[in-house]
Amino acid sequence: MKVFQPKNLNDALDLLAANPDIRPIAGGTDLMVDWHHHDKTDWALMDLSPVDDLRQMSIDDDALHLGALTTYWDVIASRDITNAFPLLTRAAKQVGAIQIQTRGTWAGNIANASPAADGVPVLMAYDAVVHLKSKTESVDVPLDRYFTGYKQSVRTPDQLIVGITIPRKPRTHEWFYKVGARSAQAITKVGVAMVHDDTGWHVVVNSVAPCVCRCNAIETALNANRTFNTPNDIASILKNDIAPIDDIRSTAHYRRTVLARLIHARLKQQEQV
Repeated sequence: MKVFQPKNLNDALDLLAANPDIRPIAGGTDLMVDWHHHDKTDWALMDLSPVDDLRQMSIDDDALHLGALTTYWDVIASRDITNAFPLLTRAAKQVGAIQIQTRGTWAGNIANASPAADGVPVLMAYDAVVHLKSKTESVDVPLDRYFTGYKQSVRTPDQLIVGITIPRKPRTHEWFYKVGARSAQAITKVGVAMVHDDTGWHVVVNSVAPCVCRCNAIETALNANRTFNTPNDIASILKNDIAPIDDIRSTAHYRRTVLARLIHARLKQQEQV
């Protein structure tokens, strides 16, 4: 195994350009999950922890800016972020235990491209933008266009996620719910984030498709003020948005059923407010 430690961002980009098979790591929490599944003799890893350029986090009147090394705990510990983006804190508190929260990064959660990622649904519901950088260019990609399939994304081998920006705007509805064996330290069986702002509804789900995704058909129906009398009304539309599978944690039928019931229950709750 080879481990590289760049001194700064330019050094990291040089390493990526020269070593297309290198794997950038930040907290390393996702890496450790896969550790025992692979022969590591040919691994090439790039430890980003010395790159202070990627550690910056700031919030202003327009947006929240998360550097690629921003951890879940950094968000949990910020009262300003919690007040402005409560779903981020809610999701962060359900990622692993404190040890994982203090090492795991939001950018790493995106880069790993797991369909069960806990941090990605709320980022996507908040219209997050991913900032990619290589030696030759910088590219900004809306998070809802970042994933292309299971464990796949638009990021090229010479690009590094350097940050995430979330626009700050008035929102009339914000909700996130994770179904798992426990509220934390458990992989998601079904997850959903729902946000409503001046552009309409954003309904994002995880663990029910090859990647975290927006439910475009449900969003269209909600933006048209359609009412849903039963969870089955929602399930009939969701089939156009999701493609759950049977696995060790759950079944496709369970995921479809629970997701429809979660969304229906939340909408009915809002009608009563």
